[in-house]
Amino acid sequence: MTDRKSGRNTDGTFTAGNPGKPKGTRHKATRAALALLDGEAEALTRKAVELALDGDGAALRLCLERIAPPRRDAPVTFDLPLMQSADDAAKAAGAVLDAVASGDLTPQEGAHIMALVETFRRTLETTELEARVAALEEGAA
Repeated sequence: MTDRKSGRNTDGTFTAGNPGKPKGTRHKATRAALALLDGEAEALTRKAVELALDGDGAALRLCLERIAPPRRDAPVTFDLPLMQSADDAAKAAGAVLDAVASGDLTPQEGAHIMALVETFRRTLETTELEARVAALEEGAA
């Protein structure tokens, strides 16, 4: 089914013969703005620095964000037992919960680490299942 106004199918894809805008194509307004700024980057940067040094808060924030952008991810350090089996993964999950409970990790950090532990556990489980199936197939042959 197609939405006549947008030319898209109900699943969001374009209908045949209407491929839409190619990837990487910039909007007309964006192209116009870039054309106006072309060659002015150095002067604009200098002006922003001058305004920041004169006490303009917005310019100062802009300059500082470019010098030291906000960290999106930071390493965390805490004791995590060695994981070599699914049982070890359960112990590691307990260690993560203890670290969150004691305040050594934030709940968000704990959730991210728990996801890693769970992925590791599933990988171990899959590896063990593959070995069991191979052994059964070999025994049956």
